[in-house]
Order: sequence, then structure tokens, then C-alpha cells
Amino acid sequence: MKEGYIPKEQRKKILFICDDIRMNSGVATMAREIVLGTSHHYNWVVIGAAINHPEAGQRMDLSEATNKETNNTDSSTILYPNNGYGNADLIRALIKAEKPDGLMFFTDPRYYDWLFAIENEIRKQIPMIYLNIWDDLPAPLYNRAFYESCDTLLAISKQTKNINEMVLGKKAKDKIITYVPHGINEKMFFPIENQDELKETKKRLFGDKEFDFILFFNSRNIRRKCISDLLAAHKLFLDTLPKEKADKIALVLHTQPIDDNGTDLYAVRELLFGKNSNIIFSEGRIDTPELNRLYNIADVTVLPTSNEGWGLALTEAMMAGKMIIANVTGGMQDQMRFEDENGDWLELTKDFPSNHFGTYKKHGKWAVPVFPNNMSLVGSPTTPYIWDDKLDFRELALAIQHVYEMPSKLRKENGLAAREWVTSDESGMSARMMCKNVIKDIDLTLEKFTPRKTFEFLKTGDLDTLELVHTLTY
Repeated sequence: MKEGYIPKEQRKKILFICDDIRMNSGVATMAREIVLGTSHHYNWVVIGAAINHPEAGQRMDLSEATNKETNNTDSSTILYPNNGYGNADLIRALIKAEKPDGLMFFTDPRYYDWLFAIENEIRKQIPMIYLNIWDDLPAPLYNRAFYESCDTLLAISKQTKNINEMVLGKKAKDKIITYVPHGINEKMFFPIENQDELKETKKRLFGDKEFDFILFFNSRNIRRKCISDLLAAHKLFLDTLPKEKADKIALVLHTQPIDDNGTDLYAVRELLFGKNSNIIFSEGRIDTPELNRLYNIADVTVLPTSNEGWGLALTEAMMAGKMIIANVTGGMQDQMRFEDENGDWLELTKDFPSNHFGTYKKHGKWAVPVFPNNMSLVGSPTTPYIWDDKLDFRELALAIQHVYEMPSKLRKENGLAAREWVTSDESGMSARMMCKNVIKDIDLTLEKFTPRKTFEFLKTGDLDTLELVHTLTY
């Protein structure tokens, strides 16, 4: 019997808004781990979002599937497939029909304008728990009303937790705000020692070619992922090598080569490398075992993103026992484990809200950080300002060269150190620890929840100005 087990009829029920947990987006993957890893402690009702969901409008019982995945005997997992994350009428209907004890939701707050608009109505009945992330500074004061609408803020990155506290100011003391990083299932991503298990994957990608060094990128082809910068850096790196050595190096891109939100990577590849190159695309959806094999055939995973709330590919690579190269921005800096003057894992504060300026240099030996050398304050009407942390492709080329020149034995040792740390209690980045933290924080929320009053009298005065709450350099 699992620690924290509660019989089905005695469990609290949580209504969870997220991507359809049967799908493979980052949100779906983490939501699925949470549901499966806490199904012995909570009963779940999931609004499973997708674009033009083919099963929208149905009510599906996934309890037996949950039992099979978890070895439970009495799970209760109900799924409502939906086009998008929902609307006020759907939430009202499900609260009435399913009678949940709490509402949890996940992903960018812009998808939940409609939910925050009815928070007063919902919080008269049940608490609102937001599993949230924010990509970068300056602290998004335009999110203040969103954060105020929640009882609990589960922050995926240290930067997000600090942002939640800075944006809320004095009102932070009235919230539960905790750090709950993404957690990877260590049974799904792991080092593969038997090279025979990788033969079919290598043949699919490379045919009969053999390579001495393989880089791996796994993410969407969208502008902020900076894939073209990675290709330029790779070209610069290869140009430093004799042709016979350059020909034994491959870059595998697990992404769509052409995307309206990104670019035509075929054209970029041809520009930089000509017709014949070892830039190889892994297209289309693959299952988790095959993804684990992709991490395992690589020597290092690279993520040069200029805005990245977390960077799930890095955590998966580390769990598979591999080194990482990444831009120092957002949640990616958590995974590099930068150390302070005392050798402790770096904490972020109002006076020091990010390490993207490179104030601290010491980090986990599995990571090769590239500090951004250009920060541009960009925005849109709904997100008026956010730093775009751009790295220099020339510095990325040097990072690739650094890993390439390491003895393979050292790369392996560093990668195994990554797995050891990412499975540790300190990091909290295993599915086991993520679910343990979610249970602790949801239980605390339900224990402390006081329903909002039917009417509230508020003393009005001068409205707060939304001025910068931290310095621009630190």
C-alpha cells in the first residue's frame, strides 16, 4: 500500500484543468504524472484540453487505466475531453455535478481570463490552486490580479516562486506559495547500458552511418527556441575541425522542420551546410521509450531558448544520464544547480531575481551554461513587457566544442551525476518528489481554506501603481 493511501470513498476530489492527460505535450505529460502519482490519495476529475478535440463533450472513466498504470485497485479518474481549457458554464456545471473539493489548473494565465473572472464565485465553494510558471523578468505586475485570484500558487521554477511573491507584495502572506518543479518519471527515462537496444533507433536516423559525437535538440519549432542559432553555432563549431572529424558528428533535431510559428529549418540547413549534411530531423510523434532512446544515443542535449519557463527536454536528458547545454534563463537555470558563496543551491530574491547576468558561475558538472549576452525588453498588448534573453551563437559554439573535447568517460560521469541529482530529494525533479509535494500542498490548501464571504466591503483608495519592484541589474 502506497504511503499516504486513502480509501476511495474517503478521498478528496480534485477538478483539474490541463491538457488531455493521454497526449504528449509538456503540460499533458506533467499533468499525467501528477494524476497517476497521487491517484491513491485523491479522486480526479480532469478537463482534458486539445484543439478541436475529437472526443469533446464526452465523459470518460479512466479509472481502470489508472489502476493498470499505478498498480492501484481503487483509483477514480474521470476525463472530460474539451475544446480548449473550458468556460464559466462548464466549470459551474462540473462543480455542481462532480462536487469537487478543490480546483487545480495548469499553464499560461492568458488561457484562464474567463476562470479568474469568476474566482469570487468559485472560491465561495472550493479553493483555486494554480500550478504556474512565468518565463522571465521583469516581474509581470500585469499578472497581479491573476495571482490574487488563487488560494495557492504552486511555482514550477524558483524564478516563478519569487515572481509570485514580488507581484503579490504584501498579499503574498495570505497565499500558499511553494516551489514544485517538474518531475520526471525515473522508470521512463533512464540510462541504457546495452547498446544493442539502440541499434534500431540509430538505423532509423542514420542508416548505416556511424558517428563519434551526437548532439540532440527536442522542442517545438517556434521562434523563442532559437533553433537557427543552434544550427549557426553547430556550423561554426564544425568549421574548427578537420573534415574527417566533422563528418563523424551529427545533430539530431526532434521537431517539425517547418512551422509558421518558427521557420523553415530545411532552408536554414541548406544555407549553412549545403545539400549533404549530418543535420538529421526526427519528425512526428514518438512514444516515451523511443524518446528515451533518442536521449541515450546523444552525448549532450542542447536548448538555446531565449525564453523558457522550464525546459522539460533538459530534465528528461538528465534523467537519462546525459549532459546538457542551455541558455541561462527562466527555469533552465534551476536545472544547472548554480551555487551561492556557501556552496548551497542558489536561491532567488527580490534583490537577486535571476542569474542570467552570470553573477554566479559555479554549477552542477553535468551542465554547460551559456549566459545571454543580449537582453531585449519585448512584449505584446497582453504581455506588455518581458526580457528576451538571447545568447550569442559564437558562445554556444564554444560550449559545444567544450563538451566535444571532453573524454567520453568524463561525459558519462557527468551525465550520471545529473541523474543522481535530478532523482534526489534536494532537486525535487523526479515524478516521485513532484507528487509528494503536490499532495503536501493540496492537503494544506484544503485544510486552511476558508470560503469567501457572500459579500465583501472593501475600502477603496488610491490604486497601486504598477512600478518596477526590483532593480534592472543585480
